Amino acid sequence: MIQYRGFITLQWVMARLPRALAYALAIVVARFAFLFARKARSTLERNLSVVLPELGARQLKVVAYRNFRNHSKAYADLMRLPIARVEDLAGLLHVEGVEHLEAARTRGKGVMVISAHMGSWEVAAAIWSSTIAPVSLFAEELEPRELFDWYRRTRARLGISVLPATRSGLRKVLEALDANEMVVTAIDRDMLGTGLEVEFFGRPARIPEGPAAIALKRGTPLLPVCVLRNPDDTYQAIGSPPIFAEPTEDHQADVRRVTKKLVRHLEEIIRAHPEQWHMPHPIWEPSQGLPEGSKLHG
Repeated sequence: MIQYRGFITLQWVMARLPRALAYALAIVVARFAFLFARKARSTLERNLSVVLPELGARQLKVVAYRNFRNHSKAYADLMRLPIARVEDLAGLLHVEGVEHLEAARTRGKGVMVISAHMGSWEVAAAIWSSTIAPVSLFAEELEPRELFDWYRRTRARLGISVLPATRSGLRKVLEALDANEMVVTAIDRDMLGTGLEVEFFGRPARIPEGPAAIALKRGTPLLPVCVLRNPDDTYQAIGSPPIFAEPTEDHQADVRRVTKKLVRHLEEIIRAHPEQWHMPHPIWEPSQGLPEGSKLHG
């Protein structure tokens, strides 16, 4: 509850500041977080060292700090959602590859938008929900419950449904796809612990297999998309050609094949924009990345 009350207090301030000042405050918060959230910073740097093995410790630290700044700005965007208007947000978003989204939607089986933990997804989701089709975010439940409820209410105001990464949430995902809606999910972290082990940046990692399984069973197109922050704090949504999964007689091999194809897209996005991939959670076993206790902060 202390965490929640602190969040709500900061949110109240962020929502009432001009956008530029909100970002300035976010940068201050990022500096403190970078200094004192040592466990999160260490895990992030360990993950980034797998993505960027050529970097030395000091270069890695610079990328990690920029990563904290971008993530803090994304939180500022989230905190300002209660006062946001879609028409104002639309002017900040530049889209590449909208034809890929249109190609996916023509199937009439909904669209699963596949991405990673990067960028301010609420901005793109709010715009798409008001102009193209309803959008749902399939995401992990946050603690405390009051914080997760705040997320759901805030996103719902802009037409975004939040579906928890649970079995009941999965049923709602299927209902949304049946209604030809869009469901956004990040697959760079196996939140349920039931993922398929595939190579991710050359090392075995657990990756959710649900999107591939749904696509193979129901014919739902998979659309890799990333939403990035530009240097001027506008946003860039980049869509890739949709993946239309074709089943064979070997379902498990099909799931692995499609999942690996999605992972290759994630690798390209993350490798190109490591300063925006905020992943302070373990992805690989310590022996697969940097050894535990490795010096990253020199």
